[in-house]
Amino acid sequence: MASSQPAKRFDWNNLRIRVLSGVILAPLALAAVWFGGAPFLVLMAVGVALLTLEWGAMCDSETPIRAALVIAVAILASIFVAYRGHPWIGWLVVAVGAGAGAVFTLLRGRIDRPADIAFGVLYVGAPAVALVWLRGAPGGREWTLLLLAVVWSADICAFLVGSALKGPKLWPRFSPNKTWSGFAGGLLGGALAGVAVAAVPFGPGGPSLASAAWIGLLAALAAMAGDLWESMLKRRFGVKDSGDLIPGHGGLLDRVDGLMFAAVLVAGVRLLFFQGLIT
Repeated sequence: MASSQPAKRFDWNNLRIRVLSGVILAPLALAAVWFGGAPFLVLMAVGVALLTLEWGAMCDSETPIRAALVIAVAILASIFVAYRGHPWIGWLVVAVGAGAGAVFTLLRGRIDRPADIAFGVLYVGAPAVALVWLRGAPGGREWTLLLLAVVWSADICAFLVGSALKGPKLWPRFSPNKTWSGFAGGLLGGALAGVAVAAVPFGPGGPSLASAAWIGLLAALAAMAGDLWESMLKRRFGVKDSGDLIPGHGGLLDRVDGLMFAAVLVAGVRLLFFQGLIT
């Protein structure tokens, strides 16, 4: 059995550039969510393009642009359909696009890549459609802000608590710096962030404070699962970061891996609210 990677000391000199990157990028994301409509769609389209470029580089180093184009075409079509008010067709386009991407890759003779291309469409496309639907639904601004607050709070609290308390490693084989103390801190931070956002008047269809607490807890759990999943994928592809787009953070996929998992979960919860199954 391969030995676990030793935990690396966090580079505190890199913290300043990480914070500066966040200060610049977070307001752009918040502004797009706040205004919705075309600005949000443009943000999603740019994000999808960058994410697919990173995925293409990881899974097909010989022809990354071609791989990215195959994935991006399917996902961009799906989010446009969802934006036009047909999210279920958008989900169908994602599924069909995954199959079409695999077939296209097989026809190119790259028999080792079809599964990676198909998974890339599903991995990026499903959260993208979920986000577009969530923002476009009634009360979508508040629900999307709740999602962002929970994911960011979980990430920050996991880092701060884990750095302060340290302790046993969460999954040293794939992510040697994450600890159980940080995991607990992330869950607590996510739950508190959910309550804090819900305390602002949501309007009709918003969750109660109690509901927001467990939604925040589950979304934080999904976000940290997404982070671990991305660590596993990077180990599989033999890369340290998904890219170098964001100074101090690595690639865009490194920053939104948790958001992708949490977006699908929160969109599912929002759908249950629509159906009146939970309040």
